[in-house]
Amino acid sequence: MKKLAIFGGIIIAIFVLIIVLNSQKNKDVLADNPYDKENLTQSTIDLIDDPNYQNIILPDDLKAEIETGEPVTAYFFSPECVHCQEMTPRLTPLADENSVDIVKYNVLEYEQGWNDYQIEATPTLIYFEDGKEVTRATGAIPNEQIQAFFDQVVLK
Repeated sequence: MKKLAIFGGIIIAIFVLIIVLNSQKNKDVLADNPYDKENLTQSTIDLIDDPNYQNIILPDDLKAEIETGEPVTAYFFSPECVHCQEMTPRLTPLADENSVDIVKYNVLEYEQGWNDYQIEATPTLIYFEDGKEVTRATGAIPNEQIQAFFDQVVLK
């Protein structure tokens, strides 16, 4: 019985240590996060340093940027979406190669984006011009379709 109590105590100590270390790691990452809040989901925290998930835009900033009438290419994603996890690492390098600036909107953290932009699924890529939506592409589209979206819409 004594051995069982010692073994149980060791397991509990290990779990507490893991929780403390994870909490400290999250605090370090959240110190300079691009979001305007600190109570982020763990899946978002995990992407903060990922180069494919930079250029995050906040809801008010996106609305203001669209209202200027200047062209805006916005990518609506969720860090928990498997299709986003598949497409984003293909989209970001293609955008860089084509010098396309894409702002990234996290609908997991800012759920109002679903309604504000009539997002039905993630990922969704929307091009705005003159304060209005011009076109969108929904789903994990192949590279050829991403390139066509850039060529026919964004870079025209």
